[in-house]
Amino acid sequence: MSAAAVIDALRARGWMLATAESCTGGMVGAAITDVAGSSDVFDRGFITYSNAAKVEMLGVPPELIDAHGAVSEEVAASMAVGAAAMGHANVAVSVTGIAGPGGSEHKPEGRVCFGLSVAGNTMTETVEFGAIGRAEVRRATVAHALALVLQAANPNAPV
Repeated sequence: MSAAAVIDALRARGWMLATAESCTGGMVGAAITDVAGSSDVFDRGFITYSNAAKVEMLGVPPELIDAHGAVSEEVAASMAVGAAAMGHANVAVSVTGIAGPGGSEHKPEGRVCFGLSVAGNTMTETVEFGAIGRAEVRRATVAHALALVLQAANPNAPV
């Protein structure tokens, strides 16, 4: 997925993007800022690796984390909503997952939950990338997050 295509689509809509990242540690924001001119559409990203950071920086309710775990669509949605609000963005994407190694029977390695908040509407999805290794899970997560943003900004774009 091309970060440049995402930036072009956001620029065409006049939208600003915010990111909220856990398992990728800022890689989505890095992919965006690798492109010259990205400041036209990207103001800030939140690296919220710990539960405390999710609560403090994005306003994720602690009881939501307690009830569903940090790797859940509920928390991904709250992260996206918080990033959009705190980042004054039209669109925000969030990622939280188990990059590996490890995981559990209930939350296996390679599971990543995504949140997308667009103009007050929020959607979530979970992708099972599988035990393909930490670096590959993170790479695939970045590509999928960019594809979600591109699809939101330009529904006719090939992804």
